[in-house]
Amino acid sequence: MRPDRSSSTFSPQEYARYSRHIIIPEFGLDGQEALKKARVLVIGSGGLGSPSLLYLAAAGVGHIGIVDFDTVDDSNLQRQVLFSTDDIGKGKAAQAQKRLQRLNPYIDVVIHETRLDRTNARELIRQYDIVADGTDNFPTRYLVNDACVLEGKVNVYASIFQFEGQVSVFNYLNADGTRGPNYRDIFPEPPPPGPHQRPQRAARRARRAPPLRPLVRRHGQRRGGRHRDGRRRRLPRRGPRRAHRPAD
Repeated sequence: MRPDRSSSTFSPQEYARYSRHIIIPEFGLDGQEALKKARVLVIGSGGLGSPSLLYLAAAGVGHIGIVDFDTVDDSNLQRQVLFSTDDIGKGKAAQAQKRLQRLNPYIDVVIHETRLDRTNARELIRQYDIVADGTDNFPTRYLVNDACVLEGKVNVYASIFQFEGQVSVFNYLNADGTRGPNYRDIFPEPPPPGPHQRPQRAARRARRAPPLRPLVRRHGQRRGGRHRDGRRRRLPRRGPRRAHRPAD
């Protein structure tokens, strides 16, 4: 049975592009329409943000925002798969926007080339439905969490460190209207300042032991909430025992 396209907002080109999604009975036109209407903000377009952005755009998420003030560096290309050698030295957000629009011209990609801080976090986050946190430091991670709680937004979180990874969904909306746990429910306060948080030493540590590319890709994919075969993942009810030291 062919899906009824009479009330669809898709163009013939979009319908052809997403046809493999639409023919899935449990997904169909309604599911693809929901993706088209969705607004997702990805904070950081690095090792975690890159695969997330590629899959969000390819899937047809209609409005994607990118927060990143950094530039493309050649030492990061082994895991930041959104970029190429030609992008070195250029702004990551702008180059990501160009790549995603080439991948899918039927979506809107908005860039915010600014550092996320207390003066702009809530204003940026309230414009979106879901936030994908790909940040690489504890202060920003807690800032993203707190802004999502205050604005009532879902926070899709991932973190990696060498061979380890964490993925979870925080502040999700329950059927009864209440919200699920947030990052502070698991880690109430950031870890105390230590050698790993000193900028110079942290930079040296990251250069010596960056996360492995396949691990980055896998956790970036998992933030989409599905296994590679399309089945929805069941996230653990209990959080990780310790916070990962961020690494992008």
